[in-house]
Amino acid sequence: MKREPPSILISDGVSKEGIERLQREAHVDVLTELSDQELLQMIGKYDAIIVRSKTKVTRDVIERGERLKVIGRAGVGIDNIDLDFATKRGVLVVNSPEGNTISAAEHTISMFLSLARNIPNANRSVKMGEWRKSDFMGTEVRDKTLGILGMGRIGSQVAKRARALEMDVIAFDPFISKSKMESIGVKRVDLETLLKKSDFITVHVPLTKKTENIIGEEEFRKMKTGVRVINCARGGIIDEKALYRAIKEEKVAGASLDVFIDEPPKDNPLLKLDEVIATPHIAASTREAQKNVAVSIAEEVLAALKNEPVKNALNMPTIPSDVLNAIRPYISLAEKLGRLAAQLIDGMVSNVKMRYNGEIADYETKYVTTAALMGLLNNILEEPINFINAPLVAKDREIKTVEIKSKYIEDFTSQITLEVKADKVKRVIGGTIFGKKDERIVRIDEYRIDAIPSGYMLISRHTDKPGIIGKVGQLLGEEDIDIAGMQLGRKKPRGQAIMVLNVDSPIPEQILEEIRKIEGVEDAHLVMV
Repeated sequence: MKREPPSILISDGVSKEGIERLQREAHVDVLTELSDQELLQMIGKYDAIIVRSKTKVTRDVIERGERLKVIGRAGVGIDNIDLDFATKRGVLVVNSPEGNTISAAEHTISMFLSLARNIPNANRSVKMGEWRKSDFMGTEVRDKTLGILGMGRIGSQVAKRARALEMDVIAFDPFISKSKMESIGVKRVDLETLLKKSDFITVHVPLTKKTENIIGEEEFRKMKTGVRVINCARGGIIDEKALYRAIKEEKVAGASLDVFIDEPPKDNPLLKLDEVIATPHIAASTREAQKNVAVSIAEEVLAALKNEPVKNALNMPTIPSDVLNAIRPYISLAEKLGRLAAQLIDGMVSNVKMRYNGEIADYETKYVTTAALMGLLNNILEEPINFINAPLVAKDREIKTVEIKSKYIEDFTSQITLEVKADKVKRVIGGTIFGKKDERIVRIDEYRIDAIPSGYMLISRHTDKPGIIGKVGQLLGEEDIDIAGMQLGRKKPRGQAIMVLNVDSPIPEQILEEIRKIEGVEDAHLVMV
């Protein structure tokens, strides 16, 4: 009996090449103007749906998708897809993160060449009937130093192109090894050296708590006078107010910006400066990129529908149901251990060790280890990390990953422990499951605790003496921040201790600084798990 071809709904615009690829193996409906209600009514007859950023694939949509096996995102971001619920329903979510890499890199090069030669201003002047050659004196990029923050997919491609322009390229990325950078002709430096030596600075990092405003007032002060700055990554990586002041003070000669904190940037004062070149978030907007993204997502969706391996799965691949039922809680817990470790450690990660003690050691644990790598790497790298690529990305960055299993039961029936080494620092975080699904952090470094890994957590080290906990509580209370839970770990009275507070809202940086100034407090970190 001949099998019916799968049915695929495309609800946002994608390139015709992607549609044609799907049509060779599936029935395809392209309906890009569906209302939310119409989508709910129709989704039940499709095996897959492909979207961009417009269509919202909500829990209701996934529930109504009785035949739904795959959700494809033509692009990178998945804010419009309920990933957690898709995973619970066993619906695979795939995307196409690599299709726009070259376009984004080329746009970056275009932006700093335009900046170096004043091309937009010169173009505008000529079209106004002027011929003011001397007003648009530029600078060559050859023999100049380009500093790159972030050497992921796009940053590496920018570096290769800059080397072809005979530029000296230096880069700051604590998670990429020196040998990896040297293989493409890039010198690995620390951030301060990059700021001081660069003639041009471009950023290619994700927007996270650590990278938000990574270039601000202090960083601009350390730069060369006349430096030029490019941001084609994410708005918020460069402090826009600080950049405006640096340009007005002639510390920065100019900036090229494809992204802004608020988009569109209607009243942004940077747009009033002749020294600023702005484009409307179009780094990935090329015909080639759109074609690559469409064909890539078509291939991913078709492979998934045929139960073949896929490269860009954003949730877990198929796991035997008996194994999945046993390890599912630990997959979630391990990812949180990885996220926690990433926010507590600085420097280039070199080693990851996962220990399994007790009953969990009887199972296939590679998915649990992979989940820990996902949590760790997604918090420190630009590229999306998933179950498929996490081990490969770790290997590519020379991160040695080891599993150690023991049926010996220490304190709990099953316990997993993540050990991460970075430069000269090591963090150890252990966890277990109470009952069927209650997650607990039971160890941070040498301290035993019993904390729930959820939401915002304040983790601090201090000397165990009266008054410290009260002072922290008072500072949070004055900021109207509720404490949802508190755990204290210590080795002995009046010795060193660790405190973990679950809080209901973020703690402003100035409050964290006040906490760190309390006598006896060694450090304090706000983490989000």
